[in-house]
Amino acid sequence: MKNTIRVLIADDHTIVRIGLRTLLAAEKDIEVVGEAKNGEMAVNEALRLLPDVVIMDLMMPKMDGAEATAALHEKLPETKVIILTTFGSSDGIAHAIESGASGALMKTADDAALISTIRSVASGKTVISPDIKRLLADDPPIPVLTSRQTEVLQSMMRGLTNRDIAKQLGIRQDGVNEHVAAILAKIGAANRTEAVAIALRKHLLKL
Repeated sequence: MKNTIRVLIADDHTIVRIGLRTLLAAEKDIEVVGEAKNGEMAVNEALRLLPDVVIMDLMMPKMDGAEATAALHEKLPETKVIILTTFGSSDGIAHAIESGASGALMKTADDAALISTIRSVASGKTVISPDIKRLLADDPPIPVLTSRQTEVLQSMMRGLTNRDIAKQLGIRQDGVNEHVAAILAKIGAANRTEAVAIALRKHLLKL
């Protein structure tokens, strides 16, 4: 690990970025090299600045934290991402972890926990705070659907049959049948109607 850990802060609230920068400025082995106010900017700034660690808010405009984490994991696999959030649903947090985040903390975590997490992930460790572990255990997230499964689910919401979906997407009906079965299994639904209801409640579909 380098002597100084280069950190990029990504949060859409200015006061949060200022607070984090002030906190980290007191640490001799941590240097804040940049800030970003949305996920898209976080990716662009990370590509420009090549930080060791990105502190990433989960809910941001243009590109959310999970999407930005996935992009960074693909483009800068050596850069570690810590999700820092107040978001109460397990789905977004789980998605970010699945997308490659090395750490996850609630914004209610104390200063020492954040600083310790930065040092740990920079050294190659994974740190998920106890409160987020409890959240994930109490509210199991829905696995992320593939883009094709999302298209099929969107068509199911519109009431299309498997045959109609196959025609619309230009794929075989057997393929649609397999996608529907996979969707039901992932979401934990007994039938198509329940799958759509759960997906709407979990914001997996666009109205």
